[in-house]
Amino acid sequence: MTYQPAAVPHEPYYAPGWGAPAPRPRTDGLAVASFVTAVVGLGLVGIGLGLGALVRIRRGVRQGRGLALAGIAIGVVWTVVEVVVVVGLVSAALANRPLSLAVDGPRDAYATQLVTGHCLADLPADEAVGRVPVVPCDEPHAAQVVSEFRFAPDAIWPGQDDADALVAAGCELSTGELEAGLGAVTWAPTPGTWEDGDRTGLCVAHRDAPFTGSLLDGSADLG
Repeated sequence: MTYQPAAVPHEPYYAPGWGAPAPRPRTDGLAVASFVTAVVGLGLVGIGLGLGALVRIRRGVRQGRGLALAGIAIGVVWTVVEVVVVVGLVSAALANRPLSLAVDGPRDAYATQLVTGHCLADLPADEAVGRVPVVPCDEPHAAQVVSEFRFAPDAIWPGQDDADALVAAGCELSTGELEAGLGAVTWAPTPGTWEDGDRTGLCVAHRDAPFTGSLLDGSADLG
């Protein structure tokens, strides 16, 4: 018999790049959720999910950073829009909420908050009436709301000229008030305030020389 050396097994050799391909990283679920929720308008939710996705992507092997960043960006835009809308709605609601007659000191208020009896330190200098200075009637003031005209809640906008005429029709001063140097102006809703729910017109008596007291209860000192 002959002697033959036994074959020595060799380990397989793989050149660089050979072998089974590495598994493709999966897209992070939070990144997808961030993008979807942000697109549908849930801004804060999209931002929160996007931030959470970025943290998980940095720690692991998942992908989706672009989706997370897009979700955050869109979420920020929606959040800003939502804040602006909410602030506008709150401001409109406050502007139309009647102000109490128990005014204990000078304060600014929207003209749409005034009711019969409120006294004003002075009249606005221009035709566009926004905020006005309200004071207690026992302090010197230049004007007072002496009557109101209320449009029906479901009324259709009549046009500026007709709105002015309707308010002016009920704005009359007595002979004594006219002789004391009082005049009257009317404030009617505008298309903008009408759209926000304003349905009240005001008759405001005023004069150049300040006076104290109320024209409604006879306590006004017009001397």
